[in-house]
Amino acid sequence: MSLQNDLPELVKAGVISEDTAADIASYYQGKQASPTNKLFVVFGILGAILVGLGIILIIAHNWDELSRGLKTVFAFLPLVIGQALCAFAFLKKRGNVAWRESSSVFLFFAVGASIALVSQIYNIPGDLGSYLLTWMLLTLPLIYVVQSPMTSLLCLVGITYYACETSYWGFPTSNSYPYWAMLAAMVPFYYQLFRKNPLSNFVRFHNWLVPLSLVTVLGTLSATLDEFMFIAYISLFGFLYLLGTGAWMPQENTKNGYTILGSLGTIILLLFLSFNEFWEHLFKKELQLTEIFASQEFVLIVLLTLAASVLLYRTIQQKGIRNLSLFSIAFLVFIPIFFIGTVSTIAVVLVNVLVFLLGVFTIREGSRKNHLGLLNYGLLIITALIICRFFDTDLSFVARGLLFVGVGAGFFFANYWMIQKRKEK
Repeated sequence: MSLQNDLPELVKAGVISEDTAADIASYYQGKQASPTNKLFVVFGILGAILVGLGIILIIAHNWDELSRGLKTVFAFLPLVIGQALCAFAFLKKRGNVAWRESSSVFLFFAVGASIALVSQIYNIPGDLGSYLLTWMLLTLPLIYVVQSPMTSLLCLVGITYYACETSYWGFPTSNSYPYWAMLAAMVPFYYQLFRKNPLSNFVRFHNWLVPLSLVTVLGTLSATLDEFMFIAYISLFGFLYLLGTGAWMPQENTKNGYTILGSLGTIILLLFLSFNEFWEHLFKKELQLTEIFASQEFVLIVLLTLAASVLLYRTIQQKGIRNLSLFSIAFLVFIPIFFIGTVSTIAVVLVNVLVFLLGVFTIREGSRKNHLGLLNYGLLIITALIICRFFDTDLSFVARGLLFVGVGAGFFFANYWMIQKRKEK
């Protein structure tokens, strides 16, 4: 008896619903998908992109010789073709991933091309930010209509570029608030995709692009107190790390974007703050409590810290406090250090101690788990800290050289000890 034959019988008997049967069938189809089918999906998506670009190039080559009416027809032609392909995939090839993804990707780019061509034909004014916003708003429903993860990834890239265009390169005339609304609109699809098959390649790509997008765009919310964005970022990195290492994340997918970006982001940010210049600037700056509490950055800090703290509480409930990594609580340790830095430059010493402890605890965790990657990551953290101190200390070149020799020897003996330990087991 096969699962495919049993599902209709279970639905008829009322044991499961039709939606549940469809989800079960889709899940096992994804698990049993052969490399050939996956390759066919990839080539289908690439083919759709190339065909779309080819059509645009052919039309562009003869563009000046066409009348306005003919130009308008060609402007809407890719859009009509894309809609027809999506309708065919939805009605006739609903279970075919290659058809669904390639047709939706073609329509995604067709929408962008049509908007650009119509604007050029009729001289409609606008900038790149408004163009990207219109494009993303029109293609966002396509994610749910066609159920296309690839379109979701493209929209994620598009809204991230829109936020950068409007708030980084267009600052201070524009803001990126629509980005957050569009990202929130995409979250249910991402959650549905994760629940259906958390180990699929599309989910893995989302697990990288979503946190990368958040890290990239968070800085656009800075308004008056730029220095306080460091607390917001450290809380965001703590939230991402806890999200990636939580019990809800499959063990086979522990090396996800949330964990890696959360860990690396914490280390890079703390290494940047391990220099004196920032803390001297913060110490000299006159800050009023009313100004801090009324700022947009303070609201952002409260929201991100609360979100990270809730995840930390749930992680402690699920794993126990003894199994926590220091990266999980680094954001809580950093917040008092930052406020100490507003009254004393001793904060720079505390940051260096925190980075050193993160390196030591990572080495300890790598040794306990017999994990060479974690062991070397901890050694790299300490090496990076030593390199940073190489540039702002008055040690002699002999002392610096001996320090690097000691670190190199530490790398060698730690790895040698770990390999010998593995051989004994």
